Amino acid sequence: MTVRTEIADGVALVTLDRPERHNAIDLDTAAELAATWRALRFDGSVRAVVITGAGGRAFCTGIDRSVEVPQPPSPYSLDDPLLAIGPKANDLWKPVVAAVDGMACGGAFYLLGEAEFLIASENSTFFDPHTTYGMVSAYESILMAQRMPLGEIARLSLMGTAERLGARRAYETGLVSELTAPGAAAEVALRRAAVVAAQPTEAVQGTVRALWAAKEAARAQALAHAPQLIALGNLPPDRQAELFAARKRDAGR
Repeated sequence: MTVRTEIADGVALVTLDRPERHNAIDLDTAAELAATWRALRFDGSVRAVVITGAGGRAFCTGIDRSVEVPQPPSPYSLDDPLLAIGPKANDLWKPVVAAVDGMACGGAFYLLGEAEFLIASENSTFFDPHTTYGMVSAYESILMAQRMPLGEIARLSLMGTAERLGARRAYETGLVSELTAPGAAAEVALRRAAVVAAQPTEAVQGTVRALWAAKEAARAQALAHAPQLIALGNLPPDRQAELFAARKRDAGR
């Protein structure tokens, strides 16, 4: 199992548990995340959720680049295993708090974009490597554009691996709602989630739906364009792999 779930006092702590891979998501992990959110929909004892990553070095670094994702032969369809890893994608409308400790990049934004709010340790960094490796940042940038100023996500997504958004700047722009000491993000997030879980359940879930309704129309229209933009803008997979293999590990630092 690469996703751990612990439940106590009305709060579920969901942990990505692949620290040796910086909690990158392979196909099994993607399936486990989707199954976890669906299971939490039916667990009446859970009234709030915290999502975090194990190991302290990374929340999540997106899709595991060692994984081959099978694609249909049709040019009109594209399979993205990360589309179904978020709570909202699985119809979970219980409040979710993301606890970021370390790196959060690329496909991690599918999870961050579907959380109600983010708590991050002071040593956390956010970045989007897509353009560096010849890929369109579509779903990721659309989701994050609803969480932070357009100019900030434009800088982050267009500059690829050369840009790192530090936790302090993420807090200043509103992406992160609270900063903690290194290693303390999950602990603080659990305390905040416990406060939410203590409120009347129906009122909390109704408020979550209301908050998302405020931006859902624009989000849905933007996401509808994503497959075509990816199909037109992505380099061939073998060229992406060449760029990734040739990357400078200290780029942007």
